[in-house]
Amino acid sequence: MSHPINLTEQNVAINGYDPVSYFVDQPLPGNPDIAATYGEATYYFANAENKAKFEADPEAYVPQYGGFCAVAVSEGKLVPVNPETYKVTDNKLYLFYNGEGGNTKPQWEADETTMKNNADAAWAKGDFV
Repeated sequence: MSHPINLTEQNVAINGYDPVSYFVDQPLPGNPDIAATYGEATYYFANAENKAKFEADPEAYVPQYGGFCAVAVSEGKLVPVNPETYKVTDNKLYLFYNGEGGNTKPQWEADETTMKNNADAAWAKGDFV
């Protein structure tokens, strides 16, 4: 089963943010001139070193649940994210919606284990509203 990926119209993941930067320090916008493709998504990187790290082990850096809001996935929905609202747990990147409807990250953090179990189950099932 192929899972959906949260992409821009240009097939860019994480709204152009560097996926490796989340694990190094803080999220940084990537440079379109330093890009790599993984699956159907293009990822931008802040520097060549981050691109090399990604290319060596892309699964270590790609966001969980196709880059959709982790809380929304736990509810069986696919919702875009704010790339600066995130959490790294057990070396996995989780992204969250943060906009006019509020910030979903505190909801995730209030019961991360249950939310993650629900999101994992929904993602495995692949049935989204």
